[in-house]
Amino acid sequence: MMQTPLVLNDFVKRAERYFPKKLIISRTSETMIHRITYKEFGQRTRKLSEALTKLGMKKGTKVGSLAWNHHRHLEAYFGVPCAGAVLHMINIRLSPEHIVYIINHAEDEILLVDSDIFPLIAQAAPLLKTVKHFVVMQDGTDLPETNLENVHSYEKLLEEASDSYEFPDDLDENMPAGMCYTSATTGFPKGVVYTHRSLVLHSIALGLADSLGIRENDVAMPVVPMFHVNAWGMPFAAVNFGTTQVLPGPMFNPQLLLDLIEQEKVTLTAGVPTIWLGVLNEQERNPRDLSSLRAIVCGGSASPKGLIRAFEEKYKVPFIVGYGMTETTPIVSLSTYTTEMENWSAEEKLNIRATQGLTTTLVETRVVNENGEVPWDGKTMGELTVRGPWIADEYYKDDRTEEAFKDGWLYTGDIAVMTPEGYLKITDRTKDLIKSGGEWISSVDLENALMTHEAVFEAAVIAVPDEKWQERPLACVVLKEGSSATKEELLSYLEGQFAKWWVPDHVVFLTDIPKTSVGKFLKAKLRDEVKDYQL
Repeated sequence: MMQTPLVLNDFVKRAERYFPKKLIISRTSETMIHRITYKEFGQRTRKLSEALTKLGMKKGTKVGSLAWNHHRHLEAYFGVPCAGAVLHMINIRLSPEHIVYIINHAEDEILLVDSDIFPLIAQAAPLLKTVKHFVVMQDGTDLPETNLENVHSYEKLLEEASDSYEFPDDLDENMPAGMCYTSATTGFPKGVVYTHRSLVLHSIALGLADSLGIRENDVAMPVVPMFHVNAWGMPFAAVNFGTTQVLPGPMFNPQLLLDLIEQEKVTLTAGVPTIWLGVLNEQERNPRDLSSLRAIVCGGSASPKGLIRAFEEKYKVPFIVGYGMTETTPIVSLSTYTTEMENWSAEEKLNIRATQGLTTTLVETRVVNENGEVPWDGKTMGELTVRGPWIADEYYKDDRTEEAFKDGWLYTGDIAVMTPEGYLKITDRTKDLIKSGGEWISSVDLENALMTHEAVFEAAVIAVPDEKWQERPLACVVLKEGSSATKEELLSYLEGQFAKWWVPDHVVFLTDIPKTSVGKFLKAKLRDEVKDYQL
């Protein structure tokens, strides 16, 4: 067989050759929406490669991006790695301290920065040890006022680049192409490096019918940020398959997302549960036409059954839950149905949708505890371990590699069970699992149950110390606007669904639950916030 390398360059060439008129619809501000074709995208991407090469980018150079979901960021997704360099997508929602740390740790030499984020980077610039150039991404060529040297306009660099640049044809598929850092809740973030090979294989897997089935006739809108785990790989796959892309840009809200779905006839979209909870609330207040949607993909944390039921039963939109993490590129599993489930009841199917799904092709998963691999009984808990061609095998220059990578497996830190059908169900993080009287309690199961109550908008369950039982669960609840519920009502609601000793003793009502930069409940901060409540 021919040993042709699996490299991202071929994605750009394919999009240009076979889908030159297909569109990338990109929102860059409240008033500006761009529509560029894949032919124009290819031209601009090559110009970016040449422009950054003139600034000193070489094979292996780290180029950081601090940007929202728009066409310029998509151009960087390919313009940097297709020239042999490495795109470091920086989570702009991290603390300034963590942003400085990961830029220095990655040794970024060039930063591509959206204009609204530039003031933050300008302020941090004296602490950045390796950065030589700042490229401002914005509409137009006017630069922000700054005392920094080597600040360039993205659009001006492209204007000055030639039309003759060609990507190098000697890239190795195992070369680094991109990198992201975990959104750490404790300690500094950990770096993960993606190769061309891993991204190509992951993108192809996203096109399979039993995966996301991304195809040419889709209109895909990744709501998950492009600075977070490659926007779950959707932008890479979409370019390869010639998929129309809708990139929602900065500071979007539920109203904007629904308008884009309706106006651009979006067929596939992806984001975290907090996004879809907000979209559902807006849809119920001010309905839009969702008939174009063939699926919503949700991940990042567990999806409440009430959220899934609302989209699937009321709005007839399949709601697919997935599992992944920065270390897994990220797709590991998806809650798609098998033929075995065709005649299942609606409630049985809902239970499957609410799992993290069936392990995708080419990836292996195990759930293990002190006794080895757990039985597929939907009850026995253990730590989820993963391996496969797009799963990392180490952290970038980080001693914590030894904690997470053992015997060829990634130990995820997620506690899970395996259903009799082989579906993964995450029950907790190892650090969030509640041990009461020697028995484990899943905070995720309790949270999901609470969020099916008609008055509850969000719920997080944490462990609090208990003299008798060691730990007990505490429910922290945000009610829907205009709704009311008492502690007794919510606890009674849970009693019909769980063993008595699982049910929390107390409920704390809050106006907001703290979240990480990617929308997950930040339980460490939540514990600190509620520690002084009189229970």
